[in-house]
Amino acid sequence: MAKAKTSYTCSDCGAISNKWTGQCTSCHQWNTMVESVVEAPGLNRLSNQQYKGLAQTAPVLSLTDIEAIDVPRFGTGIEEFDRVLGGGLVAGGVVLIGGDPGIGKSTLLLQALANISQVKNTLYVSGEESGAQIALRARRLNVEAKELKLQAEIQLEKILGTLDTLKPDVAVIDSIQTIYSDALSSAPGSVAQVRECAAQLTRVAKQTGITIILVGHVTKEGALAGPRVLEHIVDTVLYFEGDTQSSFRLVRAIKNRFGAVNELGVFAMTEKGLKGVSNPSALFLSQHDSQVPGSCVMVTQEGTRPLLVEIQALVDTSHLPNARRLSVGLEQNRLAMLLAVLHRHAGIAAFDQDVFINAVGGVKISEPAADLAVLLAINSSMRSKPLPRGLVVFGEVGLAGEIRPAPRGQERLREAAKLGFSIAMIPKSNVPKQKIEGMTVVAVERIDEAFNKLRELD
Repeated sequence: MAKAKTSYTCSDCGAISNKWTGQCTSCHQWNTMVESVVEAPGLNRLSNQQYKGLAQTAPVLSLTDIEAIDVPRFGTGIEEFDRVLGGGLVAGGVVLIGGDPGIGKSTLLLQALANISQVKNTLYVSGEESGAQIALRARRLNVEAKELKLQAEIQLEKILGTLDTLKPDVAVIDSIQTIYSDALSSAPGSVAQVRECAAQLTRVAKQTGITIILVGHVTKEGALAGPRVLEHIVDTVLYFEGDTQSSFRLVRAIKNRFGAVNELGVFAMTEKGLKGVSNPSALFLSQHDSQVPGSCVMVTQEGTRPLLVEIQALVDTSHLPNARRLSVGLEQNRLAMLLAVLHRHAGIAAFDQDVFINAVGGVKISEPAADLAVLLAINSSMRSKPLPRGLVVFGEVGLAGEIRPAPRGQERLREAAKLGFSIAMIPKSNVPKQKIEGMTVVAVERIDEAFNKLRELD
């Protein structure tokens, strides 16, 4: 018997090579080439009948002649989940949700489908668990899902047949890495299978108006497993964040064609499943009996929601030739840059000090508006003197020592005032035109000015 011919496909960009290489020649990523069996011509391609209607010819129209219609949405019954989705699910939309094993993906979707099944036709397709296992989970979570349809199947053609027969409004595929098509001879989870199955399910969603939610595995680096094209095919990409040892979970929107990206949903894992947290700022603020050195509260913007997060800094004398710089929840390279700005423009040197930075609660802050809070927390730890009680800050620090404005400054200040903060140190450009009741605003333009005004507050 002739040996099966193999090729190597990049799991990030989908590029194909006849031989293995350590680095993909297309996207230049390392260790992404995965071996797969070359499909025999005539046997591995889906028939034209299966592709029929996928991309029918459409007339060319002027943009002004096309009527802009708002996309109708329907809720899942879970407020935090609807927030991340941009207001709810969209008919014909495809959502991809990924996260570490055991973090709560299946639990959240089972709760959401149970709520939707009370008003719409729903289907849960499980490729990883049996029907009995899902029924036990529903009983443990005390979920009312009498109308929820369940199918334990991993063959794509049978799943498509079920979708055609039942015509559900919402279908969950758990997970896309377990589904395989008979048209391809490669194993489930391979690049070809994941790409082809996702494309076929997306085609069905667009043709029939079924909302399909795909569950995706993640790699050890935390990225979605499978080809990068998988994220381009779907309409919305959600990531579960958080430590499985903690009771709190964060769901973040990375891509959303029907809403804002970087929206954040906060959940607490309880015995009855995932529950939305009404005041997420309380999770990211440590409860100190008194003010402690090295702690500074900032207001970050996650999508449309302002969140108060505590930034903690610990500065200690280094006993190593090269002082350590460690950052958790913030970008480490940016920390090194801020320390250089602190030395050059504020005269505070930390070259012989170990500097550790942490964002409380496991939240990841990507916006530069955390710069001012980081520097104030470092200075507070170095002086062993706490910052004034009720102080909240935000602002980006430039290499020239200037403090740049942050977007949506007024919303950040209102959120801080609502939670009882009375002093705000902010960029001068963010000073509100109308005074916010109960809050004193301290406007600063440069980092040295910020430290001088901080001493006045002391």
